[in-house]
Amino acid sequence: MTLDEQRAEILRLSRAYHDARQVAPFEPGVTYIPPSGKVMDADDCEHLVDASLDMWLTAGRYADQFEAELAAKFGRKFAKLTVSGSAANLLAFATLASPRRRGRRVRPGDEVITVAAGFPTTVTPIVQYGCTPVFVDVDPATHNVDVDLLEAAIGPKTAAVMIAHSLGNPFDAARVAALCKQHGLLMVEDCCDAFGATLNGQGVGTFGDVATLSFYPAHHITMGEGGAVLMNSALDAKNCESLRDWGRDCYCKPGMDNTCNKRFGWKLGQLPKGYDHKYTYSHVGYNLKVSDMQAAVGVSQLKKLDRFIAARRENFDRLTRGLRDRGLDEHYLLPQATPGSDPSWFGYLLTVRDGNAIDRNVLVRELETRKVGTRLLFAGNLTKQPAFADVDYRVVGELTHTDKIMNDAFWVGVWPGIDQPRVDYMLDTLADVTRNCLNRAYA
Repeated sequence: MTLDEQRAEILRLSRAYHDARQVAPFEPGVTYIPPSGKVMDADDCEHLVDASLDMWLTAGRYADQFEAELAAKFGRKFAKLTVSGSAANLLAFATLASPRRRGRRVRPGDEVITVAAGFPTTVTPIVQYGCTPVFVDVDPATHNVDVDLLEAAIGPKTAAVMIAHSLGNPFDAARVAALCKQHGLLMVEDCCDAFGATLNGQGVGTFGDVATLSFYPAHHITMGEGGAVLMNSALDAKNCESLRDWGRDCYCKPGMDNTCNKRFGWKLGQLPKGYDHKYTYSHVGYNLKVSDMQAAVGVSQLKKLDRFIAARRENFDRLTRGLRDRGLDEHYLLPQATPGSDPSWFGYLLTVRDGNAIDRNVLVRELETRKVGTRLLFAGNLTKQPAFADVDYRVVGELTHTDKIMNDAFWVGVWPGIDQPRVDYMLDTLADVTRNCLNRAYA
């Protein structure tokens, strides 16, 4: 057999092996229903094996392909892959702080408006780059930023807004973008939980200066660990790549030299003229690159994105109908899509209504015992977290709804691995556990 024939046979066998693996059938009350997870198939396995056969362990042909296809799918000119959604947030913020950025940039001492009801690494880059987070409250129906409060928080030190689309439900990015334009602010959209969501027909992540995605197994598509920064500015893309790739000034792909045709002809900084451009650094950077095996899985997964999003939306609708049919909306606030949006749901958030005797902590423990996976809305209220005890931040107004979410909200899954029998079990279990909680409370 030739090498090409051997490769084809290996890939054929990898698909056959994947398809031959047995998946245990769902048993209500026995099979755990995780709140999030990945859906993989033989195509993913084949792509992973194909990349591994190259033995090109760093970013290569699949990374180039994934970046190009991802940017096109997302609606941006450039995509830069990185090791996680959190790293993407760090790189996005660092890109806007780059001394090589033309025009506006973020500087130490600036203020950045955000929310405390979310994931910490949407906010930590603000702190890491010497800026001050300014927290405002969220809307209880959409669990997204209250834009009226955001507008009121804009002050002379405000340089940027950095906010996530919560659980796949877009915040009013159009209005936030208009405010940023009016006040000369930069805008970072954390789309890690919202790939494919739209607002007024426009994709999330296309309203701000830069946007981020996560490809952790819990997210809409996965490459294991991974993330991306997306933008339209060629200069921002170049700076982001430099920051990701050790901070170097050279933009040659791994394994390539002298793309600029003057590798030994540069004069930068106080280095001697002709110093090797591959070892010239224009940023204080990181090494946050991906492997080509990861990117290969991303290429395969991206083809299934629309199907995955449709399944998430269908599961969201199933849960909404089932909760209302069982009268559970009497006890819980159900999530509402932002007006004009078509969410790409990441989870289904339920908030115990005020005046209700249900103890959220007791409730989620019993759901977990009965094999229904739950999560809280991440950090709840970041200002209460130990990590932020010594952080210099400001709060504008009260974080009333944020505290309500911290104390009384939780979410269950809508990911594509959840089918109708699992939805039915989740709904019946939630109804039963709710009754038990109320009976104990009023006993």
